[in-house]
Amino acid sequence: MTGNQQDNEPKHKRDLTRRKVVVAGAGAAVAVGGGAALATGAFAGEKSGTAASASASASSSSSAEACYRLTSETTEGPYYIDADKLRRDITEDKEGIPLVLHLKVIDSETCKPIRNAAVDIWHCDALGIYSGYEAMSSGGGGGVPSDAPSDGATPSGTPTGEPPSGAPSGGTGGSIHQEPTDDERYLRGTWRTDKHGKVTFKTIFPGWYQGRCVHIHTKVHVNGEWTDAGYEGGNTCHTGQFFFSEESVLASAEVEPYSTSTTTRTTLTEDTIYDQSGTTGGLLKLKYDKKHIAKGVVGSLTMGVDPDAENDNTTL
Repeated sequence: MTGNQQDNEPKHKRDLTRRKVVVAGAGAAVAVGGGAALATGAFAGEKSGTAASASASASSSSSAEACYRLTSETTEGPYYIDADKLRRDITEDKEGIPLVLHLKVIDSETCKPIRNAAVDIWHCDALGIYSGYEAMSSGGGGGVPSDAPSDGATPSGTPTGEPPSGAPSGGTGGSIHQEPTDDERYLRGTWRTDKHGKVTFKTIFPGWYQGRCVHIHTKVHVNGEWTDAGYEGGNTCHTGQFFFSEESVLASAEVEPYSTSTTTRTTLTEDTIYDQSGTTGGLLKLKYDKKHIAKGVVGSLTMGVDPDAENDNTTL
């Protein structure tokens, strides 16, 4: 159901049975790389290095947090899998720069945190491959995903023409969903927000593929129910993407396995999905050692959402 359709229907007629998250088995994910201690500390309460500074910053600013505008809606992309794993550590065995992602979900009108929301994130690996769609992904300069420009042209300068996959100007819209081609589910997961509207994920810094800048996909589901099977029902109030500064991406490109990629990279300003509006558009606040990014990165963002909206962004 699209946002426009929802606007014309009463709330009690919303589809409350569409979504179901399957709980992952124990031990589904493991720490990777030399920066594993940094990411692990985010869950064990062990504050060290970059993670400590990010936690301190978040704590000091929370009391003075201003009301946020609605976070930009973007295309879901073709590689979303609804029945995903309920977990905070989505790394599995993928190599890459450790990334701890601190997210907060608030009602953009009241500024109150939204607790017990289900937050999905999913993204490609260090070489541009999506789990579930390995045969269709474009790592190493292969095929072009359907949320990338269809002409296969190498991006240069300011992008022109219509955004990819039918997304209208400004970065909103949807794209054609593709059915999974394999059973892999790395770098995908769902977790609930706490009473402060916060949720933390452990993953790796994403790579890039043809036609898109570095990004992470996200969805926020509310008004559903947490059960033994996971999260059921409710409405998808936000579909968006998180973006990374050009400086951080350039630094990551010097580290293996990112440095082995042969794919032409699209910059943040060239991307036709990111709306260039900063944090409102999904630009993450990042903390890392600029000389040693391989040690790990901490990203954070507050998402202002309308809990009564329906923003699946699954159709053109």
